[in-house]
Amino acid sequence: MQIKESAENYLETILILSKRMGDVRSIDIVNELSYSKPSVSIAMKNLRENGFVLVDANGYITLTEKGRKIAETMYERHTVVSSWLMFLGVSEKTALEDACRIEHVISAESFEAMKKHFFENEELMK
Repeated sequence: MQIKESAENYLETILILSKRMGDVRSIDIVNELSYSKPSVSIAMKNLRENGFVLVDANGYITLTEKGRKIAETMYERHTVVSSWLMFLGVSEKTALEDACRIEHVISAESFEAMKKHFFENEELMK
């Protein structure tokens, strides 16, 4: 299923925040991404309506299985691509920014090849 880059970013952010803090609310996403409250509210409504997140009566947000799968895919891509770029000598700031863009457009085939090469040669990178 194809979803927009912004939705992928929200799902990845929810995953990261849940790992860091446990419980996640919209205000946590606002603070993490520096987006407006109305923007995050609309995004959460869309994600909820499309079955990517659940929001309980107290406003706590959890990823559904479908949402978690996308979030974990984006997080893995971000982590591998940024690590690879830093290994190549790219500054951390630039590597993280570029990884944010690349993670959304790289094909599964290219990413798997990159990941395979990266981890096969991990000993060389130390």
